[in-house]
Amino acid sequence: MATLHEFGPFRLDAGAEMLFRESEPVALGRRAVMLLRLLVERAGSPVSKDALMEAAWPGLAIEESNLTVQIAALWKVFADIDGGATWIETLPRRGYRYVGPPVAMVAEPGSSVTPEPALSGKPSLAVLPLSNLSGDPAQEYFSDGITGDIIAELSRFRSLFVVARHSSFAYKGKTAEVKRVGRELGVRYVAEGSVRKIGSRVRVTIQLLDAASGYNLWTERYDRDLDDIFALQDEIVRAIVAALPGRMEDAGREVARRKPTSSITAYDLVLLGNERWRQLTVDAMAQAREYFRGAVALDPQYARAHVNIAWTIVCDVFLESPTTATLGEARSEIENALDIEDGDAWSHGVFAQLLFLLKDDATAEIHFSRALALNPNDADVAAVFANILVYWGRWREALMWIGTAKRLNPFPPNLYHWYHALALYSGREYGQAVKAVMEARSFDRWSHGLLAACYAQMGRLGEAQAAADAFVSQRCRELNANGNTAPARTLDLAQARAERYRHPSDREHFLDGLRKAGLTG
Repeated sequence: MATLHEFGPFRLDAGAEMLFRESEPVALGRRAVMLLRLLVERAGSPVSKDALMEAAWPGLAIEESNLTVQIAALWKVFADIDGGATWIETLPRRGYRYVGPPVAMVAEPGSSVTPEPALSGKPSLAVLPLSNLSGDPAQEYFSDGITGDIIAELSRFRSLFVVARHSSFAYKGKTAEVKRVGRELGVRYVAEGSVRKIGSRVRVTIQLLDAASGYNLWTERYDRDLDDIFALQDEIVRAIVAALPGRMEDAGREVARRKPTSSITAYDLVLLGNERWRQLTVDAMAQAREYFRGAVALDPQYARAHVNIAWTIVCDVFLESPTTATLGEARSEIENALDIEDGDAWSHGVFAQLLFLLKDDATAEIHFSRALALNPNDADVAAVFANILVYWGRWREALMWIGTAKRLNPFPPNLYHWYHALALYSGREYGQAVKAVMEARSFDRWSHGLLAACYAQMGRLGEAQAAADAFVSQRCRELNANGNTAPARTLDLAQARAERYRHPSDREHFLDGLRKAGLTG
């Protein structure tokens, strides 16, 4: 039986360590949930700081500031409810007390692992890549950038289900019948159109279609000065939301964000940099970083340029690429970005990954939660959070989040399949992990490595050896290309990846599969 604590519009699943508001999961870290569980179990009674810290950090000596940070995360969640900011009461020098709505304990049959959150019931939307009608293929990055920005702004509406950029861009350059697009992406509405950029003017034509019937719900053409591009994007977003049946109440929502930059050249450099980093190569990442640095030089208050510099450094570390940039530089850039604009989901998501690399896991989880709360449709943040949860030893939660990411991004990049497979491997579901890896359109060295570990754990040693050979060959080639010497012990090829696991038992399990596959060390 799963034990649930229900209070106000919230439901706390103690077994899965997840908080829900109605049927929606709340982006809240595990330690905050553990604190909340103890507080609601002792509703109306004081709970000492020592008891709370032992509940969330059993056996660990931590500073009291960690507790303060997690309690603040709970206050933020409840602050959206009328009177919710007072539900958790501070008892000076003593602890805290839950004084919110009455708590009911409910037992539900079945697994304590929370099912994946249902996303049906929300208007579902995909924005296809806007066609470049400028007559210059070199302007493709601009039309792609406009599309990406519109998707990002629409994603901030909690009442919508918006398909991720990666899946929408699967239709780039293709003529696809709208009913087929709706069926393949699992959406009811599709937006499409074109961009023509000529000199200092830009023309955007866009239409919203009902994917089930093909009926045109709304069409508009906008002619603007290039300097008005951000206001134009906001206008398009408001118009799309207003045109969606049942979403008129959202149309007046304050969509317009602070103007990101007063320099259209800086914006252009950021779009160029975005086009480069998505290639995920060493050279392209370095080129992207220089574009972003150029944007910062033009406008030091351009938050997205700052955070994207940090992002390229984080990518280099995760990809184990050679770089002269440091995590210290990345932190400085991301802190600059958040000082300029604290309400940007992308910035918090990048900061969370940087903090993981710096092994500040508690703060990383807070920023992941912040990012997912600010943009519940961000498939990439959900996927990366799933990956980090595996390294924290929380593979069950990871499976839920990667499931969410794959629904938001039905044509996911190969990395999603790796994240999914790694979570399944941690759960000893080796056969399912192999199936997840096989969904990828192409294999890299780590795909081969994970396959080797899975096959070895299943006793399929011939297949394990073949996959291990491919892993070793590709890893050695990668090291040599980066100017490094391959280690004598082949198991050392996976050591850096293994070190990401926080618990020794998880680390050993990862290496054990590779060892059984024939790696030495």
